[in-house]
Amino acid sequence: MPARRLLVRKIREILRLRYEQGLSHREVAQACVIGPSSVSRYLQRAARHGLGWPLPAGLDDAALEARLFRRPAPVPNRTRPDCAHIHRELKRTGVTLQLLWEEYLQVHPSGYRYTQFCEIYRQWARRLRPSMRQVHRAGEKTFVDFSGKRPTLVDRRTGELRPVELFVAVLGASCFTYAEATATQQLADWVDAHIHMVEYCGGTTTLWVPDQLRSAITRPCRYEPEVNRTYADLAAHYGAVIIPARPRKPRDKALVETSVLVAQRWILARLRDQTFFELGALNRAIRVLLDELNDRPLKKLGVSRRALYEQLDRPALRPLPTARYVLAHWKLCRVNIDYHVQLERHVYSVPYQLVREQVEVRYTTTTVEIFHRDKRVASHSRRYDQQPSTVAEHMPSAHRAHAEWTPSRLIRWAEQAGPATARLVTRILESRPHPEQGYRSCLGIMQLGRRYGSGRLEAASARALALGSYRVRTVRNILAAGQDRLPLEPPAETNPTPMHANIRGANYYAATATSEEDRC
Repeated sequence: MPARRLLVRKIREILRLRYEQGLSHREVAQACVIGPSSVSRYLQRAARHGLGWPLPAGLDDAALEARLFRRPAPVPNRTRPDCAHIHRELKRTGVTLQLLWEEYLQVHPSGYRYTQFCEIYRQWARRLRPSMRQVHRAGEKTFVDFSGKRPTLVDRRTGELRPVELFVAVLGASCFTYAEATATQQLADWVDAHIHMVEYCGGTTTLWVPDQLRSAITRPCRYEPEVNRTYADLAAHYGAVIIPARPRKPRDKALVETSVLVAQRWILARLRDQTFFELGALNRAIRVLLDELNDRPLKKLGVSRRALYEQLDRPALRPLPTARYVLAHWKLCRVNIDYHVQLERHVYSVPYQLVREQVEVRYTTTTVEIFHRDKRVASHSRRYDQQPSTVAEHMPSAHRAHAEWTPSRLIRWAEQAGPATARLVTRILESRPHPEQGYRSCLGIMQLGRRYGSGRLEAASARALALGSYRVRTVRNILAAGQDRLPLEPPAETNPTPMHANIRGANYYAATATSEEDRC
């Protein structure tokens, strides 16, 4: 309590003892433990301001102080500093109160001296942003952040120092701390650090409070930040909810800011002279110091963080699920016209009704899941080749029927009409660079069989084979002209070249060529 407020209470007692009890100045001085001259001075001050005993009703200590100790009016020719301007300028690099005071005197030479100038600003700043004391309930919040100061690894080949990150987490109620070195601040390392954190604590709190870094928050915002889908998936797996701190508001997570400082001093400072070549070795050294930190008694409370954790947070933590979280990435895709979505040079099918719709793809190293409006519509095994992953149920009926045709099935169907039809279908498939290019021709022949019957198709196929034309158009023209009803004449035999003295033959030209070579 300020000394002036105590003095006002003592003056109130002096007035009561002097005027109500009728004590002398010396007796009042002995009762109030002050000098007799001070009693006389305070009684004279009260008389000058028209105060006796009893004091007026409603005159509290603050009003009595203002009446007895009125501050002198400010000197009229002194201009009060613009505290809002001072506050803004102090945020700029290199600006100090000394510099701002000198600039103030240049404009107002008869203004306040430096001490009073600083006091006026500090009184104004104290009222500007009061700090709210946060109450941390057991098992409620875990604060997480990366340290600004980073440990380093040494490259075995080049000797180059490679900085890595220091992940720090702290439980709100017990200040139980977890720390781990990670290679980067990327999503995979961020997720792994959280998994190790909850396993170290043996459970998880209801809320996670991270900073709005890119691995946690896709779109930073003071009011409605967009949480990274993988990070939200991780929190949901462990039954937690993510409440990000406001951007550039370290007081929202003041506890972890303090724990980061403690980790820097207790862990990084102790490891400063040690050399580490691998992340695993660094984390093993961090774990030893981390356990010592949690077992070390707190100065103000006299108990360790671990003892507080066992007493407060541990009973209130949510239990861990039976399965460990598997890192899953999310990707926003649009379904192609062939009812497939592409993921890293491989395509996966979805129901054809979702053509041109926007879907979300959740993929791990082994599985691919596709969601439309938060409902899973397809699931595939993860593949890394370029062959499409297509489920028959995702295809339209016409596409499904076409996909079910194979060369062997087409030939088996043709054999039902007759051997000539089977030979014709076989020749059609063999004459194309790829068998699938002949599927439509074979389906066209099937259509002719349904129209004209198997008998006529067999006869038309035999005539097309005789003509050496393996086309649907040839078979259609034969059937349309009724040529399949005509008897199929055997091919005429070609007569060999007759022997005659005037016919030279091949031997003559071979001998002539030899003689020409000899002459050359």
